[in-house]
Amino acid sequence: MSTWNKETVEQAKKNLEGAELKGLDLSGANLKNANLISANLVSANLSGADLSGAKMFGAKAMRANLQNANISDASFL
Repeated sequence: MSTWNKETVEQAKKNLEGAELKGLDLSGANLKNANLISANLVSANLSGADLSGAKMFGAKAMRANLQNANISDASFL
């Protein structure tokens, strides 16, 4: 997908491997159990997002806002 926004990201959460999500406002997004392997989340706003159970191996999240995000059971390694 070439144009991502909060709605399209939530709909595609099972298939976001390698997605270019740099700088997106995903605050409050439901990304529970999302496949974010190797996704680019640099400078993304994930504040208040539900990332519980998400697979985030190799994801780039430098400067991402994770304030109040739920990362319980998320896999980073």
